[in-house]
Amino acid sequence: MGRLFGTDGIRGVANKELDAVLAFRVGQAAAIVLSKEKKDRLLFTIGKDTRISSDMLEAALTAGLCSAGADVMPLGVIPTPAVAYITVDVGADAGIVISASHNPYEYNGIKIFDSSGFKLSDALENEIEDYVLSGEELPCAKNECIGRVIDRGSKLVEAYIGHVAGCAECGISGIRAVIDCANGASSRTARQLFSNFPIEFDIINDRPNGININNNCGSTCMDGLSNAVVEGGFDLGIAFDGDADRCLIVDEKGNKLDGDRIMAICACGMKKLGRLRNNTVVATIMSGLGFHKYAKDNGFNVLCADVGDKYVLRMMQEKGCNLGGEQSGHMIFLDDSTTGDGQLTAVKFLSILSGSGKKVSELAAEIPQYPQVHKNVPVEGGNRIKNRVMESEELKAEISAAKTMLGNSGRVLVRPSGTEALIRVMVEADDMFMAENTTEKLSNTIKYIINGVIC
Repeated sequence: MGRLFGTDGIRGVANKELDAVLAFRVGQAAAIVLSKEKKDRLLFTIGKDTRISSDMLEAALTAGLCSAGADVMPLGVIPTPAVAYITVDVGADAGIVISASHNPYEYNGIKIFDSSGFKLSDALENEIEDYVLSGEELPCAKNECIGRVIDRGSKLVEAYIGHVAGCAECGISGIRAVIDCANGASSRTARQLFSNFPIEFDIINDRPNGININNNCGSTCMDGLSNAVVEGGFDLGIAFDGDADRCLIVDEKGNKLDGDRIMAICACGMKKLGRLRNNTVVATIMSGLGFHKYAKDNGFNVLCADVGDKYVLRMMQEKGCNLGGEQSGHMIFLDDSTTGDGQLTAVKFLSILSGSGKKVSELAAEIPQYPQVHKNVPVEGGNRIKNRVMESEELKAEISAAKTMLGNSGRVLVRPSGTEALIRVMVEADDMFMAENTTEKLSNTIKYIINGVIC
């Protein structure tokens, strides 16, 4: 993990860790680094979510890019995967997304896609960081070489919507759904997308005001969606996060399906249609024991990458797979998209549901679940403190003892968050009390170590 770039770009509280000055230098540095590979004037697309700080950061990034001689095509409020798609569609040299995804509105972020629609390599991110953090004045373009803003990008979103609508595995019909836009980027696209299908749907939380993104709605808080589904007698609910690169689902009874279950259902459906490449799915080390059992019972393989969509994608490319994802609902259908796409995931799931003749709860019930407990331990002081905690011999010993106690009937995972000031603890066991007790012991150990490091 770099000094600025984490597992999903640059992330921080707006006007604190991430302000206009930093965004300006990131724009300059990105143009300088990427121009080394091309002599012609560069073209960047820029999209954003609905946070109040997104306009400010867009203006600063645009100024930085133009000052370094790159042209900019603003796309407005638009899902992250749409930026990746349009970047490739128009032949741009890179695409930038201003979003903090599932985080509260106070946060924002910057992530960059290359000309192929994939997130920048670690090497390029590190080179951009070097320029940004150098403290030196960066070179500016002069005279006719100064960049321009090309104001035609806002019309390109329809091409993205048409592409996603055309990616259904089979026909979609006869479904009633509630769609939660999290007051985020999908507020712009969801209604038009789902109007392509002969289904009945209601949309909620599609009135962003700059500060209500992910606020008690969307994939981070699904109680309201569950209630709407049950009260309205709908077949399912679909929840996106702030930038619509994730999708979670609730069944007709209001029960939540995490990314494991959604991916398992999609994998099984794709396998039956002969579309699951190499008969293999790439999950992460967080994926539950039930997911692995379901895969074995249904004749497909599971590979596990580190947590983070960049690692999932890397393994997918290395192993020749076309489906991968995370428990969080971040899923990559590599035949159709270069990055996680919540709306694409919803379309894939709806098409498989339509062809199954089953209710969502019936599909979900086929995937066994074991008690899994998660806890986030706050860590002040950035990556330095997180790394010291993770390197602690005391924590390593506690983790080892927990694994020994659980044996083959459970799992323990302790990891630093790549996007937030947290250390995440996950314990899975065949007994809820044991999972909760082990999680609490590990969390307390981490808190004790943090206090010792800071003091």
